[in-house]
Amino acid sequence: MYFSNILSNEFKIKPEYALNIINLINDENTIPFIARYRKELTGGTDDQLLRLFADRYEYLKSFLKRKEEVFALISESGNMTDEIEHALNAAVILSEIEDIYRPFKKKRKTRASAAKEKGLDPLANAIFAQLPSCEPPLDMAKDYINIELGVKTEDDALAGALDIIAELISDNPSIRKRLRYVFLQLGILSSKAVDLEKESVYSLYYDFNEPVSKLPGHRILAINRGEREEFLKVNVMLDEARVFNIIESEVLISKSPCTEAVRAACKDAYDRLIAPSVEREIRNELTERASTGAIKVFADNLRQLLMQPPVKGKTVLGLDPGYRTGCKIAAVDKTGRVLHTNVIYPAPPHNKTQEAEKTVLSVIKKFGVEIIDIGNGTASKETELFVSGLIKNNNLNISYTVVSEAGASVYSASKLASEEFPQFDVSIRSAVSIARRLQDPLAELVKIDPKAIGIGQYQHDMPPKQLDNTLCGVVEDCVNSVGVDLNTASPSLLSNVAGIGASVAKEIVQFREANGEFTSRTQLKKVPKLGPKAFEQCAGFLRISESKNILDNTGVHPESYPAAKELLSLCDIKDNNFEALKESAEEIGYSVLCEKLNIGEPTLIDIINEITKPGRDPRDELPAVQLRTDILDIADLKPGMELSGTVRNVIDFGAFVDIGVHQDGLVHISQLSNNFIKHPSDAVKVGDVITVYVMSVDVEKKRISLTCKKENIKTQNTP
Repeated sequence: MYFSNILSNEFKIKPEYALNIINLINDENTIPFIARYRKELTGGTDDQLLRLFADRYEYLKSFLKRKEEVFALISESGNMTDEIEHALNAAVILSEIEDIYRPFKKKRKTRASAAKEKGLDPLANAIFAQLPSCEPPLDMAKDYINIELGVKTEDDALAGALDIIAELISDNPSIRKRLRYVFLQLGILSSKAVDLEKESVYSLYYDFNEPVSKLPGHRILAINRGEREEFLKVNVMLDEARVFNIIESEVLISKSPCTEAVRAACKDAYDRLIAPSVEREIRNELTERASTGAIKVFADNLRQLLMQPPVKGKTVLGLDPGYRTGCKIAAVDKTGRVLHTNVIYPAPPHNKTQEAEKTVLSVIKKFGVEIIDIGNGTASKETELFVSGLIKNNNLNISYTVVSEAGASVYSASKLASEEFPQFDVSIRSAVSIARRLQDPLAELVKIDPKAIGIGQYQHDMPPKQLDNTLCGVVEDCVNSVGVDLNTASPSLLSNVAGIGASVAKEIVQFREANGEFTSRTQLKKVPKLGPKAFEQCAGFLRISESKNILDNTGVHPESYPAAKELLSLCDIKDNNFEALKESAEEIGYSVLCEKLNIGEPTLIDIINEITKPGRDPRDELPAVQLRTDILDIADLKPGMELSGTVRNVIDFGAFVDIGVHQDGLVHISQLSNNFIKHPSDAVKVGDVITVYVMSVDVEKKRISLTCKKENIKTQNTP
């Protein structure tokens, strides 16, 4: 109940739902399964929120474990007090627990520990007590001179005592908590150039100051990288008067002959011990916050990319452009089967345009190519010009599109690609991947490490484990929300189905190859290594279009088959007249049906929706891929020009849009909407087709500034 109450409040869900989710997670149910098939228990909590819930639950378990460890360690040392116990119970973040434990933690040899070894602890305690009637510190220090221990004068004794006091002040959890809060609220992050004469991409931060509380994530990450590459010196500043007011309010007791000595220890404690430590904590917290934001943006972009609508039922010619090595081509049929591969040389230095045109026309005619798909990498512009000219010159009733080829080279050189296409050269595999990612982006992109797809920002600076976990979660959610054809899916796609890992995915494919296509979901139970729990988790996400049982080609889980069949009977659905199901169910009443079928309303609604549209693909409801028949050059762009473009990447400060000139244009966040938006993702998503207007063009630097606001366009080009 401890965890469920906290999580219920944080995620604004009913306590019983929070407890149910915890129990489902503890029972090793996957997030897609919980989101899709346990809606009654979770209140319909979606997969994204469930993942956040699960992450927070893991953090809370680790937090509680550390709290118990610290409690035990302090208790075993004999230092536990009611005050410390109360502070531990009140702690709500990990740093507070570590602050409480700091005074009792074994330290490396410090100036304070050296002073204690010289017997100066009693002197430090006497000074720190700040009694009104005490002697001046130097007078007290005379009693602690000890030549053998290295305390030669009263000044030596006093210095050692103040070192002890400084460490006591530094270890005060209340001081650290208050300073950490003030740093976050009022601190200023400052960056300076290591060498003002040295040019770099970090020149914006050569003399930069911004409040910590207002720093956007992309600036934090840029400054971190600039510091790491030794272009910048960075520190966090705070008004020292405010700092010392906080420390002294916690430490100074009353006017005493010892007051000034303790005040000096306060300054030493801050300058030497607290400031570097708290600054590191603040920098770490800023970086963690920025990384979390960047990972979320990456995840959102990946989700949109994976869920792009497939171009179904088309024969596609994939082109992987290149200069010296030529343009690799691969024709694939409607199912993705490779029909033909070749290499053409329409771009410099070969410029064999006529020969290339002859080859491509032959392939188009022989295999009935309907769409040409061009990768957007090296020589993409020249290849697009070639394709556009080919369509015009030959009056072809065909269109083309440009897709991001990010990750294609990574895939083509992978073990997976060599197993899938052992007969093809690495470069040819890239062309096949480019063709297939138009036909089914999800099925093809799951073969590639998400970090290689090129839709994030500062991804190489992210915590690898956190980034991998988040991106794998996105891939899993997308795969399961679409569903997977059990008889055509690759091992890569199957391995992302709930309850199925890489080893079980291989077993499924091997079983399929040995026994022929699956004809029912129940056959899955015969697959080696796929036990009852795995079957429960995965069965509803796998589709068998060839099955005699229509339910096997829907998202209806086998556990609900009896209810689904009875529903069809109660609604008098005959001869597969499934379109009448919803109207009939509404006439009877959902509450009546739920009671008769002994299921919840969310499950009933899902069953009706699935049966009404068997084989439904949620991606079909999204805007179609933008196809072209012509091309522009960057030199053709003029301010004020209206264009249609595809959003390729969304980052903290704007969105990059492909407008068909090879170089993506940037729409700054301020140009995305007439309304205030906190983040570009509030206005656009990866894959969106939007109308933009050219604001300015720098041909030399290949920079294109775009706006979604027609009233903001300029009338003259930027030189």
